[in-house]
Amino acid sequence: MSRLPDDAWALLTSWLPSNDEPERPLMTLATVTPAGYPDARAVLLTEYDETGLYFHTDIGSAKIAQLAAEPHVALTLLWPDEPKQLVVRGVAAIAPPDEVAWAYRARSPSLQQLAWLNTPAFAELPEAERKAAWAAFAAEHPDGFDQPDAWCGIVVEPTELTFWTPGTGTASRRLRFTQREGAGGWTSRLLPG
Repeated sequence: MSRLPDDAWALLTSWLPSNDEPERPLMTLATVTPAGYPDARAVLLTEYDETGLYFHTDIGSAKIAQLAAEPHVALTLLWPDEPKQLVVRGVAAIAPPDEVAWAYRARSPSLQQLAWLNTPAFAELPEAERKAAWAAFAAEHPDGFDQPDAWCGIVVEPTELTFWTPGTGTASRRLRFTQREGAGGWTSRLLPG
């Protein structure tokens, strides 16, 4: 970031892969447990637009229960081959059904199958049984997989975007965009790294 950008979404889209690229980045999703402890796990960024960043999961997952109780979240994206980091703070909401259907159709067959089999009962099976059940399920569905009823989408509507970059021969720094309340748009400020 040699020149300070003034458009948060333009900078965001320059950092993220386009929505039609098959390789999706991992994000760390931070939520709060019912006991008040932080919780974190990796989720795939399915897509993004000016509403927010989307990921998809099973409606019965712990993260969905946590989001229902406390929708304020943080997402962290790291680039393994580039020294940069994006932190998104915002509010999570259930994505619209048409977005969820589009996202499921856009997934690879293995990720579609995962939406069906990624259950507590499946996770408890020994590895050999999991492999056999995975292969059997795929064989039972040679024409692909319909969207399971329990599959849902979450959109994180950002209230804050923080872009971290290292310094070259100097200190790193963060550029933080904060959404203006009521008026729309973003304010920005530079912070130490």
